[in-house]
Amino acid sequence: MTIDRLFVAIAGLLGGTSVAAGAFATHALRAQLSDRLLTIFETGARYQMYHALALLVVALVLAQGLGAPGLLTAAGWAFVAGTVVFSGSLYALALTGQNLLGAVAPVGGALLMLGWGCLAVAACKL
Repeated sequence: MTIDRLFVAIAGLLGGTSVAAGAFATHALRAQLSDRLLTIFETGARYQMYHALALLVVALVLAQGLGAPGLLTAAGWAFVAGTVVFSGSLYALALTGQNLLGAVAPVGGALLMLGWGCLAVAACKL
């Protein structure tokens, strides 16, 4: 499987699970979590969807043979890792209430910013 197809597949998984997480928050967690924790969970779902779409863009640009493939691939993997770490830590924080898990979110955020930076530099090389 080529990297662009792999990124499309991962984007589909991230996007679909983001929708599921949002629905879970709305229907199952609303009565279980405080407003603060529900907001944290929903933030994880929102950022997961944003970066599923960003990963899809990376895959489509790679498939067209545009930009710098190394930077685009780095952007894609940074989006994947950043989403797992950022959204995953927010989900875990919301579901467990363990504030220590919130300390992991900035690592995921840094990976997401790295992905956007790689995408921006790759765009300059079009």
